Amino acid sequence: MTNDRQVENVTCLGCGCGCDDLTVHISNQRIIEVAPACPLGRAWFGDGQVPSQIVSDGRPVTLDDALGHTADLLVRSGGRCLVYLGSDLTSQAQRAALGIADLLDATVESETSDTAAQGITVAQRRGRAGATLGELRNRGDVFLFWGVDPRERYPRFLARYSLEPVGLQVPEGRKGRFVVSVSIGADKALDPADHSFSLTPDQEIDVLTLTRAAILGNRVAESPIAAQAAKLADRLVGARYAVVVHDAEPTPEPRNPLRAEALIALTQTLNGPTRAALCSLRAGGNRVGAESVLTSQTGYPFAVDYSGGYPRYRPERRQAVENVGRHSAALVVGTVGGSEALRAALSSLHPAVIGPRASQADLSPRIAVDTGVAGIHEAGTAYRMDEVPLSLRPCLDGPQATVDVLTSLARVIRSRLPRGR
Repeated sequence: MTNDRQVENVTCLGCGCGCDDLTVHISNQRIIEVAPACPLGRAWFGDGQVPSQIVSDGRPVTLDDALGHTADLLVRSGGRCLVYLGSDLTSQAQRAALGIADLLDATVESETSDTAAQGITVAQRRGRAGATLGELRNRGDVFLFWGVDPRERYPRFLARYSLEPVGLQVPEGRKGRFVVSVSIGADKALDPADHSFSLTPDQEIDVLTLTRAAILGNRVAESPIAAQAAKLADRLVGARYAVVVHDAEPTPEPRNPLRAEALIALTQTLNGPTRAALCSLRAGGNRVGAESVLTSQTGYPFAVDYSGGYPRYRPERRQAVENVGRHSAALVVGTVGGSEALRAALSSLHPAVIGPRASQADLSPRIAVDTGVAGIHEAGTAYRMDEVPLSLRPCLDGPQATVDVLTSLARVIRSRLPRGR
């Protein structure tokens, strides 16, 4: 006899779109279908099965023993501890992990990529004209896709939030929208489009700067590239609501470090003759949630250092690969993405790992405690790419909740710290 059921309005964290309209079909405690789902959504949910082991030095132990060993390991580091936040966690679990970092005077790293970090630091310097995905859907009538085709990495972005939906101020849907597509080197933009052109990487910043100059009414020397920029400026200024879309995550094409600032400056300039917003596409999981939690708790979105007894912002020292020698212990919470070099650096510390599939982590963990996945086994909150919080509706039972394990670990750590801490 099978135990079939379905759970509606489930949120997917397969990419930063955070689609919360999914129905998950379950049979015998396995996910058999997710609809409507893109390839990334199906990969995120899989069959919903995760291990439920607790291991210390390769041997099964009780949770109490694992937490005691972890606390001893971290407290002995004497402030030379690294806490790494993965992306498959609820914001509640991330907050609990940050509390542990505070207790340990640790350094906090997260899944924020280098390219996304560039945009965040620029926005801190000069501000940013952003909007929710709902506003883009309902108001955007001219879309500029700058070096990105969302269909591969953000499959439902076009259907849910940009080109295809009927919006409150765009009742004709796709027919009421004009699409400009700009490819930069190997970063290919949306095809087909109403207007498209290609740039070499060394032309990118020039075109963005010339477009901004044309919007401001400044005269520039005539050239083919200036004419292209002027045409783009006319199209953007003629919009009721222009949307500039770019990918904030790494791509095969080496990214000009000035791209984020140039796109922010262009969008800000458009908010004069018309209304415009910059849409920065972000990868999956709850990495935006980690940045929001860090900002809420410390004032800083990533690269937070508690080693001085208070939070300091060290974006120039955020590379765990380069700075692994500064640490003598590590706590990894969640799954580690990123490069092989990052995983190798963390492996050299033989970390304690708490999170989904911790016992299978390729990190040479000294201690591993398996927990559930945010939104599949664990309720809580996650953040969409536009920093809108979403409630997570779990569809399966799983191992112990990550936030519960971390709360217990914090209690054990406090009992081992010197009095007065």
